[in-house]
Amino acid sequence: MALLEDDSALRIDAPSSLDLVQRDAVAEMRSARLSGLTARERLGVVVLGGGFLATALSLALLVPTERAPATVAVVALVIAYGLVSRIEFELASGSLVPTELLLVPMLFVLPLGSVPLAVAAAYLGGSAIDAVRGRIHPERILLRLVDSWHAVGPVLVLALAGEQEPSWSQWPVYVAALFAQYAFEFASCAAWERLVNGLRPAVLFRFMARSQLADAALAPVGLAIAFAAEGQPWGALLALPLVALLNVFARERRARIDHELELSTAYRGTAFLLGDVVEADDAYTGQHSRHVVHLVLGVADELGLDARERRHAELTALLHDVGKIKIAAEIIRKPGRLTPEERALMETHTIEGEQMLDQVGGLLGEVGAIVRSCHERWDGKGYPDGLAGEEIPLVARIVCTCDAYSAMTTDRPYRAARTEEEALEELRANAGSQFDPTVVRTLETVVTR
Repeated sequence: MALLEDDSALRIDAPSSLDLVQRDAVAEMRSARLSGLTARERLGVVVLGGGFLATALSLALLVPTERAPATVAVVALVIAYGLVSRIEFELASGSLVPTELLLVPMLFVLPLGSVPLAVAAAYLGGSAIDAVRGRIHPERILLRLVDSWHAVGPVLVLALAGEQEPSWSQWPVYVAALFAQYAFEFASCAAWERLVNGLRPAVLFRFMARSQLADAALAPVGLAIAFAAEGQPWGALLALPLVALLNVFARERRARIDHELELSTAYRGTAFLLGDVVEADDAYTGQHSRHVVHLVLGVADELGLDARERRHAELTALLHDVGKIKIAAEIIRKPGRLTPEERALMETHTIEGEQMLDQVGGLLGEVGAIVRSCHERWDGKGYPDGLAGEEIPLVARIVCTCDAYSAMTTDRPYRAARTEEEALEELRANAGSQFDPTVVRTLETVVTR
């Protein structure tokens, strides 16, 4: 697995093969690959990449071997491994690359101690091709040295067991070698992520588990190919037809992800476009919406909302006032307080917003139902439906609270902005009546952090 690198009018429904956070993660990973290394990444390459080279060279020199495959066979295996390394199933946690199909045979065909160096050479060659084709920044070729740590684990286990021909009776050794492979891979990734991004190993483990399981499913196939290659190094190339098939699947998956990323971008772009339309009609409303987005996402993260809820929160915060487009400009721009009649008309903007977003459909249609509830009150005295307590969608309760805080701390035509503490005090005073008490406490944590 590659290192982690640093979603009655025409209705469009988002595909669901990747969730919303995964789409964002894949998009971020692609973007990172096209940029040069950061200072921390360069340090990681020196420490972890240099450490791998020292370890691999030591194994090549110290691990005894009786194997002497023809040079042309060794070169063919390295080239094949390099080609396989370019087949990539993109995941939110990185990339699943089916190199297991060739790694296992190489452990039984090549001189055992030379396998990590062969893997690194193959990785570097495959990445050089990607760099020439513009898929990665040339500096990122060096990251493949860090990726190569996984080959060290099984070599150590098999070396301790003694260099032997493949045999089913040795299955406990093979299982231990597989676990050692994943242990070294996880350790190198964890060290990289901690050094470069400050990510805790426990978090990384959850990200890597899925791809590790998928990779483990290929290990028995690789072992079967190793048995076929016994005494004949060219036999390892029997994996290539399966590799070609996986390449077709990987390309199809990439095309689907490309489509999903385009739709995700379109949804977000539509939301910002609608926000800009509101801003053009009322500068306060547009700027206010963006402030609310910032606050809402902070609260959403603090409360641990899942991927879809977080995206709903982001779009609802941006679009909670979109229905004001349908309200007369003289009411929107009125410098003083509204009359009861004007207030009643203004209070229809959540319904108007829901109807507008429902016309768009898809993800924005889902958000429309939440936009409708953004002015409900915890005590049931809000509008338009008089919902109370947990009848109000959580995202709507978050937006309502953050909306009020932002409004109080922003200058308006008829009053000056309140201080942060004054606004928080007002929220506390109305927690349990107008606002969800839990959301109020969480917002206070976010703004005072």
